[in-house]
Amino acid sequence: MGDGGLTAGEDVTVRLVKRGRTKVRYTAAVLADDGRHAVVRAPWAGAADRDFGFVRFESGDVFTEHYWRDRWYAVKEVRAADGSVKGWYCDVTRPAEVGPGDIVVEDLDLDLWLSADGGTVLRLDEDEFAASGLQERDPVAAELARRSLDELETLARAGELTELCGGARW
Repeated sequence: MGDGGLTAGEDVTVRLVKRGRTKVRYTAAVLADDGRHAVVRAPWAGAADRDFGFVRFESGDVFTEHYWRDRWYAVKEVRAADGSVKGWYCDVTRPAEVGPGDIVVEDLDLDLWLSADGGTVLRLDEDEFAASGLQERDPVAAELARRSLDELETLARAGELTELCGGARW
C-alpha cells in the first residue's frame, strides 16, 4: 500500500456514478495502490451477458481495472473465462475518489475500446456526451473529458495503452 489507503488483497466496493446516480456497484479485490494509481480485479458485474457488437461481456469474464486519482479516465482489461484477452474498455471519468473500502468514479459518457489484437480502436458514446449537457454545466470538465478521450485514442493507436496499465504485470 502507498499513501492511498487500499491494501492489496482486501475487497473494495467500486461505484460508477452518472449524473449523480449510481449506475453500477460491485465488489473488487485490490491488487495494488500506490496513492495515485489503484488496480483492482472483479468478475463481470452485469446481471446478464451484454453484446456491444464489437465485444460481448459474459459471465466468467474478469476485469482488471486501473483507476487514477489524477487522470480523467479508467482503463479496464477484459479477459474471457479461459484467460484470453478480449481487449481494453476505457471510461472517461473524473479522477477517481479512493477512500477506505471504496472507489468512486463519475462517468462522463465518453468511452474507448481497444481490441486484443490492437487492430480495432473505437471511440464510443460521443452522441451521449454531446446530449449530456456537460458542456453547458461544466465546460472545463467537458474539455478535459474530450482531451482524455483523445489521449486514450493516441495511446491505443501507438500500442502504449497496455504499458500505461503496467503491461502484463497484473
